[in-house]
Amino acid sequence: MKARVHVMLKDGVLDPQGEAVRHALGTLGFDGVNGVRQGKVIELDLDEGTDEATVRQMCEKLLANTVIESYRVEMA
Repeated sequence: MKARVHVMLKDGVLDPQGEAVRHALGTLGFDGVNGVRQGKVIELDLDEGTDEATVRQMCEKLLANTVIESYRVEMA
């Protein structure tokens, strides 16, 4: 069983990596990019029967800094 966790900075939190990517894209000639938010994807290979609530506990305790980041869980 697999789970995928998408972690992004919350709205209103400055994203210096995203801003660096936006600037670099402009430098490379890609006009029209007004903003970039960069996040991370964490893929977990889990034992069968692991539920989404357990993955959410993992996020709350380790995988996401819930003060400044939000997360979304996909179970597959």
